[in-house]
Amino acid sequence: MAQRTAAVSSSSTRQPDFVHLNNLASETAGGKVIFATDEWFAPAANLLKRDPPRFEASAFTEFGKWMDGWETRRKRIPGHDWCVVQLGVAGVVYGVDVDTSFFTGNHAPYMSVQGACLDDPPSIVLDGDRTGTAASASQLEAVSKLHSESWRVLVPESELKPGYSDSCHNYFQVTCPGRITHLRLNIYPDGGVARFRVYGVGQRDWSSVPAHQDVDLVGMANGGVCLGYSDAHFGHPRNMIGPGRASNMGDGWETARRLDRPKELKVDGRGILQVPGSEWAVFRLGHAGVITHVEVDTNHFKGNSPDWCRVEACTLTPAEEAADARNAWNSGKWTVLLSAQKLRPHHRHHYLEAELSLKEAVTHVRLVIAPDGGVSRFRLWGRATPTSPAVAPPSKL
Repeated sequence: MAQRTAAVSSSSTRQPDFVHLNNLASETAGGKVIFATDEWFAPAANLLKRDPPRFEASAFTEFGKWMDGWETRRKRIPGHDWCVVQLGVAGVVYGVDVDTSFFTGNHAPYMSVQGACLDDPPSIVLDGDRTGTAASASQLEAVSKLHSESWRVLVPESELKPGYSDSCHNYFQVTCPGRITHLRLNIYPDGGVARFRVYGVGQRDWSSVPAHQDVDLVGMANGGVCLGYSDAHFGHPRNMIGPGRASNMGDGWETARRLDRPKELKVDGRGILQVPGSEWAVFRLGHAGVITHVEVDTNHFKGNSPDWCRVEACTLTPAEEAADARNAWNSGKWTVLLSAQKLRPHHRHHYLEAELSLKEAVTHVRLVIAPDGGVSRFRLWGRATPTSPAVAPPSKL
């Protein structure tokens, strides 16, 4: 077998840049496992959980040791195990993390990933607790119609490291530029994987969107992506552009408390805190457009929401984006879209067109919060302009 020819790094080295992109396969994005050859010890649905894997030493089921991941039985028949994942958001995949956390004597020793763009999604579903089961004859027959064994190879057969803390993250870069809707994760020949994270950028068919229809231009499903941020101590800013409302504080962006906060806080005439510092996150829109409605949701952040926020915007070419990223997003092209607004805890704030300063199309936005805190969702409703969508790969973060 090939020896990890597509590998980027393990957790003992710096994370690759692609891990800051959206996890297109996460259960919170709508990702689903629609087929698995075997789920004896632990079901494949665990692969797509948002939360990090956990280990309970005394937890057992009637089928064996409980594991927070996908684990197949020790194979005693020809072949190898595999599963099919339907991405929650179809798009371009830039990298994957095959996380073997806590699978230390039972991890899958090798893996590969294949992908396809299926115009007509299959109706295959896996219901209920699948622990202790294997694919039925009818499920095998249904999945055979996908011809997944012939899908293009995104990651060739590569070695996996065991699930110790310094080796559990097995990162693999993907260089296939096309749109992907489904992935096939192969493990050779059997064993366990804790999480399967698929990092990329959503890709929408904008030709089907009516010219005057308002859409969330920064939404993950519409191709929005976080390109940079000042701090993400408790939660990554990419969470803010995920689908629906946040399920809890962990499903949002939250920074550490700034250490430059004044010992005694003061406010101006509007009640806005006067502080020296702020935090920020930069996003590229899924398509250039005119923003007509801004939503900032502090849902669940009851004692740790920001005091105020501001939204800035600009238009950048791919070359300017790359240069701005190298300059910590201080190009000087930013213009205020929404002036500083006092925020309330655990509240959905809406700012309509009359409150916004820009009336022309933009490609990038920067959300500024002060002094620190958490925001669960960030929406930018508007109309896509009749220009080509931003399709350049995200800059290094």
